[in-house]
Amino acid sequence: MLYRINKITALIFVFGMALFTNGCKKDNDTSNGNSNTNLVSSHPYNVVWEWNELFLALDKDALGFRPGPGPRALGYLGIAAYEVCVPGMPNFNSLKNLPSFQGSNIPELTNANEIHYPSAVNAAYAYLMSKLFEKVSYFQSARGSHIANTEAGLKLIEDLRISLESKYKAEAGNSKYNASKEWGERVASAIWEWSKTDTYGHEAYLNPLNNDPLKTPYHNWKEASLDANGKRIPGKWAPTNDNPDGGMFPFWGRVRAFATNNSQKISRPPLPYSESKTSQWYANNLEVYSATTPKASYEDEWIAEFWSDDLFGLTFAPPPRMVAIMDQVFANEKSTLEEAVYAAAVMGITLNDCAVVCWNSKWHYNTERPEHFIKDLIDPTWESQLDNPYTGTRGVQNSIGCSHQNRLCRRRSPWKGNWLKSRSHALEKVILSFRLDLLNIKKRKPLLEAFFFLY
Repeated sequence: MLYRINKITALIFVFGMALFTNGCKKDNDTSNGNSNTNLVSSHPYNVVWEWNELFLALDKDALGFRPGPGPRALGYLGIAAYEVCVPGMPNFNSLKNLPSFQGSNIPELTNANEIHYPSAVNAAYAYLMSKLFEKVSYFQSARGSHIANTEAGLKLIEDLRISLESKYKAEAGNSKYNASKEWGERVASAIWEWSKTDTYGHEAYLNPLNNDPLKTPYHNWKEASLDANGKRIPGKWAPTNDNPDGGMFPFWGRVRAFATNNSQKISRPPLPYSESKTSQWYANNLEVYSATTPKASYEDEWIAEFWSDDLFGLTFAPPPRMVAIMDQVFANEKSTLEEAVYAAAVMGITLNDCAVVCWNSKWHYNTERPEHFIKDLIDPTWESQLDNPYTGTRGVQNSIGCSHQNRLCRRRSPWKGNWLKSRSHALEKVILSFRLDLLNIKKRKPLLEAFFFLY
């Protein structure tokens, strides 16, 4: 998987370079012959931060949004905000001419000097968020605080729109604000219409298991996992005792990727299945068993829960964790709006493509979870201390997404001059720290192999 991660990261890195122009700049800040002195970099990051924070609050309870639809939504949101602002970012190019963006129909702005960019970004986020969460239901529990229903979620989106609209209208004036809102909504509408043409991704949260033969697309997991007698084929995935009849998002590998081609969507094969006690397969499963038998300590279980970061109603999903880190960087470093929309676009694109690659590999190899092997060959009474996700183990979305972001940052790309040298150098440090913490804990805590690395 590491080899595949490096290749995909390189592809996304090249994609990122396509946005930044060095020596082949777009026509320098002209619009209808007028010089553009209205720069996105003159505004602060706050509008992106506000919408990211609301996304995280919604994602915590949004049913069907994890693990794929959330990163996909972040991808389209980041792209929309970037395209809204690119007319006021003279060192950056639009995405619309890239091959993977054909059909996006991203509009042209006739006069960038008429735009108040925070107002336009606010309008774009509000438009797209209201569409992306339009039919979402929310997790409910007697414990904790949760979003009540679909209408309550949409009201949070509308409330934020109005709050920021009031602030930005006072800054920009009515005429400039109205032009900005129209521009933001026009870009967001084009992105939304384009997103709907991705038939496997559009509103997939409404049918995450694809196990109803009366709904399209339908996936019969039993065909690849059970033999003619209805018994599970050794080494193949099947629902564990706490999971429903089906696996999550079996078609997610067919969802639109923005910077990854089909040849990059399959990881290296897993270790060969073996019941021999001298095999690496057996040793890996035995390590999981040994780390949790008779029972992991309270500290170990808490660490596993923290890194799993996948508890409905308590935490947002694992991929948006990186958005939460990014928001901390924006605030700590007092980033500009230019830095924020660029970072949000690259982050969203990367998380989306990581999810597509990860789940394509999961369902391609259809590999069993440790729970089945342990119960069949080591200890039939063993139970996992955390709930098992509804898929096989090949491909770890938590670590894949984090690894991509780490590698992208460490490449020190020319995203904004030397993008990491000043403000965004903090992002590299935060993500690298995240990775080092993980590696250190894994050395001390083999439990993480049970609950994170094999996730």
